[in-house]
Amino acid sequence: MFAAIPFPNISPEIFAFSVGGFEIALRWYAMAYIVGIALGWQLIKFALNRPALWRNGPPMKVSQLEDLLTYIVIGVIGGGRMGYVLFYKPAEFLSAPLDVFKIWEGGLSFHGGFLGVVVAVFVFSKRQKVSVPDLADIIAVSAAPAIFLVRIANFINAELWGRPTDLPWGVVFPGQAAQACATALEPCVRHPSQLYEAGLEGLLLGTILLLLAFRFGALKKPWLLSGVFFTGYGIARFMVEFVRQPDAQFVTVGNELGLAFHVNGIGLTMGQTLTLPMILVGLTVVLMARRR
Repeated sequence: MFAAIPFPNISPEIFAFSVGGFEIALRWYAMAYIVGIALGWQLIKFALNRPALWRNGPPMKVSQLEDLLTYIVIGVIGGGRMGYVLFYKPAEFLSAPLDVFKIWEGGLSFHGGFLGVVVAVFVFSKRQKVSVPDLADIIAVSAAPAIFLVRIANFINAELWGRPTDLPWGVVFPGQAAQACATALEPCVRHPSQLYEAGLEGLLLGTILLLLAFRFGALKKPWLLSGVFFTGYGIARFMVEFVRQPDAQFVTVGNELGLAFHVNGIGLTMGQTLTLPMILVGLTVVLMARRR
């Protein structure tokens, strides 16, 4: 038996109770989004109240933040859900279209949510006459807390777990992770890939973006922070995909690695396939911002 860390005894629900036959519960996953968005709100407010950080002053008023929050929430949930449906389970939702609206059952794609926020930013900028690059840059900085907390919530939910490992920090996940191990006759010790992503995409990338924005004047260079976010998140996600368990729909006989596509003989998971464009766009944007 490999050395391993037992899964912590944390319930996915913070609290749950029944009122008049209806079940009411607050889950860590929902709380992660709530707290993450609130912290992002405060970061944006902090930046808007410091005109010296910007090239031509703040791009918008603090009073416009409430409208911006509405757009972002719609973009995250709507885009995240549609991305999950289109990228990961199109056949399943085609057979039951109304299940698309059952977001309380889970199923949000980061890449879909990211595209949803991009659309929301452009629509908000056009309607409110706010600079698109300035708004995109400060949103990129404010996204790190939510990413970090949601990945921690993924760990608490024992979902999006990693591939089997014999490393001493491997975790024995319960539920489907354990069942998959038993079926495949493999050790039920897995990479805590959710924590890897929390550290890389949340803490590390977030720290870099905060330093660039508030210490090195990056908000005065349009699109630079957005490009760093695209590139940093893309590289982090691409790396973690090597140890992250692939989605079940991509695992078939002869395809145990769960590869979605092959590029020049190199197998790529769906996460890596969706992330490559982010890296390429991010690098291009960074180069263009530096030239300016």
